[in-house]
Amino acid sequence: MLHIAILIPFLWAALIPLMRVLPRIHPGWAVLPVPVALFAYFISRMPQISSGETLAVTIPWMPGLGIDLSLVLDGWSLLFALLITGIGAFVVWYSMFYMGKTSNSIHNFYIYLLMFMGAMLGVVLSDNMMVLYAFWELTSVASFLLIAFWYRRERSRYGALKSMLITVFGGLAMFAGFNLLYTMTGTYSIREVAAQAGGLTDHPLFLPAMILVLLGAFTKSAQFPFHIWLPDAMEAPTPVSAYLHSATMVKAGLYLVARMSPIFAGAAEWFWIVSLTGLITLFYGSFKAIRQTDLKALLAYSTISQLGLIMSLLGIGSAAAFYTDPAQVAFFGLATTAAVFHLINHAVFKGSLFMVVGIVDHETGTRDLRRLGGLMKLMPVTFVIALIGSFSMAGLPPFSGFLSKEMFFTAMVNIRSFDALHAGSWMLVLPIIAWMASVFTFVYSMILVFKTFGGKVKNDQLDKLPHEASIGLLAAPVLLVSLALIFAFIPDTLSYALIDSATAAIRGGGTTPESVHVSIYFWHGWTPELWMTIGVVLVGLLLYLTYTRFRVLDREWSGRDTLNRLYNGGLSLLENGGRRTTDLYMTGSVRHYLIYIFLFLIAALGGTLLLSPDITFGMEDYAPITFYEVVLVIVMLAASAAVPFARSRVNAILFTGAAGYMVTALFLIFRAPDLALTQMIVETVSVILFLLCFKFLPKLKWEKEKPTFKWTNLIVAGGVGVTMTLIALAAMGSSPFEPISNYFLNESYELAGGKNVVNVILVDFRGFDTLFEIMVLGVASLGIYGLIKLGVKTTPEDEAANKAASHRLGFPLVSNDVILRTMSRVIVLIIISFSLYLFFAGHNNPGGGFIAALMTAAALSLLAVSFGMDTIRRVIRVDYRLMTAVGLSIAILTGAGSFLFDAPFLSQAFDYFYLPILGKTELATAVLFDLGVYLAVVGVVMNIIFTIKGED
Repeated sequence: MLHIAILIPFLWAALIPLMRVLPRIHPGWAVLPVPVALFAYFISRMPQISSGETLAVTIPWMPGLGIDLSLVLDGWSLLFALLITGIGAFVVWYSMFYMGKTSNSIHNFYIYLLMFMGAMLGVVLSDNMMVLYAFWELTSVASFLLIAFWYRRERSRYGALKSMLITVFGGLAMFAGFNLLYTMTGTYSIREVAAQAGGLTDHPLFLPAMILVLLGAFTKSAQFPFHIWLPDAMEAPTPVSAYLHSATMVKAGLYLVARMSPIFAGAAEWFWIVSLTGLITLFYGSFKAIRQTDLKALLAYSTISQLGLIMSLLGIGSAAAFYTDPAQVAFFGLATTAAVFHLINHAVFKGSLFMVVGIVDHETGTRDLRRLGGLMKLMPVTFVIALIGSFSMAGLPPFSGFLSKEMFFTAMVNIRSFDALHAGSWMLVLPIIAWMASVFTFVYSMILVFKTFGGKVKNDQLDKLPHEASIGLLAAPVLLVSLALIFAFIPDTLSYALIDSATAAIRGGGTTPESVHVSIYFWHGWTPELWMTIGVVLVGLLLYLTYTRFRVLDREWSGRDTLNRLYNGGLSLLENGGRRTTDLYMTGSVRHYLIYIFLFLIAALGGTLLLSPDITFGMEDYAPITFYEVVLVIVMLAASAAVPFARSRVNAILFTGAAGYMVTALFLIFRAPDLALTQMIVETVSVILFLLCFKFLPKLKWEKEKPTFKWTNLIVAGGVGVTMTLIALAAMGSSPFEPISNYFLNESYELAGGKNVVNVILVDFRGFDTLFEIMVLGVASLGIYGLIKLGVKTTPEDEAANKAASHRLGFPLVSNDVILRTMSRVIVLIIISFSLYLFFAGHNNPGGGFIAALMTAAALSLLAVSFGMDTIRRVIRVDYRLMTAVGLSIAILTGAGSFLFDAPFLSQAFDYFYLPILGKTELATAVLFDLGVYLAVVGVVMNIIFTIKGED
């Protein structure tokens, strides 16, 4: 069921475009059931998980590479799954009333949102590091689309690009770290790597792997100095900010750090890097937040601050890994419990506050604190939501934020006695930084609520007269912020249900929820933590009342060395440098590009062949050369040599086709009928395509000017010829491996039920190759369509030139020959019948979907030449681009169908059945894959032909 839970958002997103036919129904109503149903499923798993169980499912994917779709649901992943789906449901509801149906692209909004939801579920449920990385980067792509939803705004595009560049950079670093872990352990499974963690600390790759993984986590969770993307991401619609930038995506880095803690937590570097980075981010974010005048910018920096707080707790919690005594482990492990609890609280109060800011913006037309004020009486419900959310964020009672903040202070007080690293008095710095940051947290929380809702109303500075929002807008933040009160009064219930199991999963090593339970309650007596809180309130109130008098607190720095300037300057430098470098070799000359490619081929392959001592070029095992082979090769060489000396383009085309047909004859002599058929049909269709492209072909030099001899061309051509000859000789003379052909010859019938080894290889053993090939063909045909339709504008003068070019060929492309038209009717039926025979017989005899498709395309091309493109278009009403898409879909779905039988992708099956009349008959699933190949290839060829002719 876990893999279905991930798949549902993606499948639902694919159905959203169908909602366009129902303009009166908001698409949000169709999306809302998805997070609600998923939340219900995950919350139903809570009793199992809270009792210490772990749900796991593995679907083979690429076992040879150690990559499987391995999904695990434990306490930590369950917590995130509930946040992703629960907050997702609130956000979908809120977005329906916030965005309405005024946007023409509202359907796209929900597609991106569901894609992000599925990707985030994939991140938190994946046990395989490569699968986790794939979903990780997909979250970056989805967030890019969501941030740039209002793409006509320059700031939206800038913020989306910035977030993607920074998070993808971190993702690539994380990818490298995962591969280093694989190098050390031989597995991509996080659980299996954690099981070997004890022997990894002294490995030379351990520290590089740790740093690379942390780069991925820090960039995703906006830790200093990678935080700069988050404020610019606030250009996204407010529902996106409430979802991505408070509850889900920005917490993916926290998830990763906690998930990898069982692997790295025993290292001193992990403790210091994670703890100090978190505390610096906490302080920096809170300090910057009080200097913002835009409400969403204030929330952005407050989010950075709170993410730093949780990150520091995860780092300090790793101190427990240095001890074996249960009391010491519990003493320092309290920080991990505090991190989990505050993670939940932050999602609750920050999600509701983002929604409040959206309501204020929606009802007043501004988020500028300098223009706001006095909204308490006009928007009382919104004020109460903001008050509860802000006080919880500030850590004030009686809200749940107070409880997790007190646990944060307790962890900071406890860490002073951490002596495993012999840091001494330096440990006192940590609680001091934490306390100072908490003061700023209190200040920006007060600014948020009282600068917006207190004071006098400034109607003259507002775009619209403010009033209370609708029930639809208020429902989501009211329900969400209510949890800040509910969790405050039932913290132990929440702990037993969710926090304990999440903490146990982070600790790893067989830790049970019972062993990590911490009782959470309000009154602990007159503890140092309480005095720290009282100090925060007193100093915070004083600072809130006077901070506008301090220039350093009331204004942004205007220096030229800020991180954003460094980012902009670095990006500009890369763009300019890349442009200059590209201009050096992108000259616009196809000849130059071919020279680059061929010279690299000669240097790389030719150099390797000549310098490698293990490669020999023996010729003693070759078969004798027959007279027929000599004749065919001579004709082929003559045709090839005649091409550059041809006096007209038509002759050059015919000489090229002649060389190809000689290759066909060689295949026949070598008893390769499949290859001969393919080559023959390809040459036939190619000649037709060349003639159709005649108007696009450049004039030969003979037609424009007297050609000149170029030594460069001779050297490059000769070098390529020699290199390819050496490769052919080396392949026969010094291969260190047994020929794989023996395996195919011996196993094609036993394993795939086919006697035609070539076809079996294409649709079974090497099905991936064939699938990618038809995908490439499909993309190429669409590229040709786009280039011609977008880049070539036909004018009446062009049409006249095309007709003249047609007559220069010696015959028109639309024949009026009665004999040809009459014969083609019969010939086309014969060709198509033969192509169908090749299709169905291909598994055991020469043929197959690819050859059959080419033959069908040749028949349709003959009809086009005989009766004209217009006639064929009217008679055969087929959208060939759609046919290509259908063929690709059939091929992909056939491959994915193997998942239903717990088999790897593209696994084929066959069996024998007794059918009426036919008797014993072989049925193979490969025929469905071949059908996809057939439709895709026919669609590609005909799409190209019709596009070039200008009929589509």
